Amino acid sequence: MSGGCMKKKTVVGILLVAMLAVPVVMVGMGCGKGKPSALIMATTTSTQDSGLLDVLLPEFEKKYNVKVKTLAVGSGEAMKIGERGDADVLMVHTPEAEQEFIKNGFGLERVGFMYNDYVIVGPDADPAGIKGGKSAVDAFKKIAAAGAAGATVFVSRADDSGTNTAELKIWKEAGISPKGQPWYVETGQGMGETLTITNQKQGYTIADRATYLAMKANLQLAILVEGDKALYNQYSAIVVNPAKHKSLKLNTKNAGDLVEFVTGKQGQDLIGSYKKYDVILFHPNAKGETRGMDDYKESK
Repeated sequence: MSGGCMKKKTVVGILLVAMLAVPVVMVGMGCGKGKPSALIMATTTSTQDSGLLDVLLPEFEKKYNVKVKTLAVGSGEAMKIGERGDADVLMVHTPEAEQEFIKNGFGLERVGFMYNDYVIVGPDADPAGIKGGKSAVDAFKKIAAAGAAGATVFVSRADDSGTNTAELKIWKEAGISPKGQPWYVETGQGMGETLTITNQKQGYTIADRATYLAMKANLQLAILVEGDKALYNQYSAIVVNPAKHKSLKLNTKNAGDLVEFVTGKQGQDLIGSYKKYDVILFHPNAKGETRGMDDYKESK
């Protein structure tokens, strides 16, 4: 056989292989999920500062082909964002305010999906002498007395967050109005920043256990009071009501997907397995998988 014939057969063979490969490539391209949709979530800082969202969101995004933009603020501010229609879904922990949010029609349904607790932390020296106490109210009274004597300070988030709301409720039960007192420091910051400032001042604060443990390695603060029922901390997910924002294109479908994910087995397992120092930071307690939409029809 001549060299010319060999070359022709080789060229034809290469062309055939190339032609056969094209449909395979095209089919492969068609199997992709396409560009992920965008979802905006307003959430309390504790879910971010604790590292929980770094565990939950990648799995959710992969499962539903979604990219989540997170707005980590205090729960009060998160609900204001929801009221404006600037978020599709909320993760918050201020039960009474959440109920009002739903009552006023801004959210479709309040869905509890996990809880943890607050702890009162302070320096090892403990100038207020609260270590080992079981009453948050008694601890706050002692901190106020020590503060008035110039021995310490209390650092408050003062940001309308769930933590701040819980703190103010304890002060009220203690019969103390701390605002304006020289020993009462207001940061207007999230949990992480407030813990950092408390550490710098070697004072006291109230924190969710998850964020405290996530930051513990960089703090010279110890848990001094825990276990009081006043320190229970429930988290809920809320889909923002699109009927309140008809001129906006809220991503209600993927908001429902997120609630479905965190209340379903995969999300609940991820929450329950997230630990620091061998301590579970958040305890899953969803009553069953739901999209958090009550009677709302997604086809609307």
